[in-house]
Amino acid sequence: MKLLNNVDMSSYTSFKTGGRVSRLILVDTEEELIDAVGEQEDFLVLGNGSNTLFAAEEYDGLVIKLGDGFDYVEVDSSGLVKAGGATLISKVSKTAASKGFTGLEFAAGIPGSVGGAVFMNAGAYEGEIKNVLKEVKLLTKEGEVKTVKCEDLELSYRHSKIMETGDIVLEAIFTLDRGDINIINATMKDFAERRSSKQPLEYPSAGSFFKRPKGNFAGKLIEDAGLAGLTVGGAQVSEKHCGFIINKGNATPEDILGLMKMVQNKVLENSGVMLEPEVRIIK
Repeated sequence: MKLLNNVDMSSYTSFKTGGRVSRLILVDTEEELIDAVGEQEDFLVLGNGSNTLFAAEEYDGLVIKLGDGFDYVEVDSSGLVKAGGATLISKVSKTAASKGFTGLEFAAGIPGSVGGAVFMNAGAYEGEIKNVLKEVKLLTKEGEVKTVKCEDLELSYRHSKIMETGDIVLEAIFTLDRGDINIINATMKDFAERRSSKQPLEYPSAGSFFKRPKGNFAGKLIEDAGLAGLTVGGAQVSEKHCGFIINKGNATPEDILGLMKMVQNKVLENSGVMLEPEVRIIK
């Protein structure tokens, strides 16, 4: 276990910006994690930081980050895949593909951890975590380790029951099917090329900033409102994909939140739709 004080969160998030947290604990075992949680009432778990913005100048709660002891992936001959909560979901996808198992191709370009992917039911290209997840091992806020079936997690679009309970994902087990490795690799290559051509991967961001509104797409609504390239400080609505808010250089959390509100207001005025952030904003 390692305790860090007064941590600049720009080093721990894909936005490459953020406030500071008073305490960040890195844990490598379940025992260390249980000790870290202890009697704490105010804490949050940080995965790969790919969908999180620390917006407060200083977050006074405890931040827990799972370390190398939670970074592993195992694939058995039946297509059962076991992965630690800190493992990148892209790593799980590529490992499964290399063994000839299909179902997680959509996740090859998702930058988050397994824990974060389960937490928000991550998805892309018509695939979702809920379609391949069998069960998860969780640590509750009360310090109990338990196994929960996928169907009991209430997974829906960018939502899971874990968002309400505050449980911590220690491990996930996925069930995949045997596939043609050439087709699997071709599919992953296609997804990667589409992602590279359509998304502003050259800039720090948190991926798609807003949730997809029912019957529409956030990026299209933003573009239709004439907001492509709209800039506040170092934050900009990507001209390549309007669903992304990017850090063009030295963007502050205030820049990003200010731009978010401008986009929400203009889209509401233009289309009557209030966009909801998909990014987890910590204040």
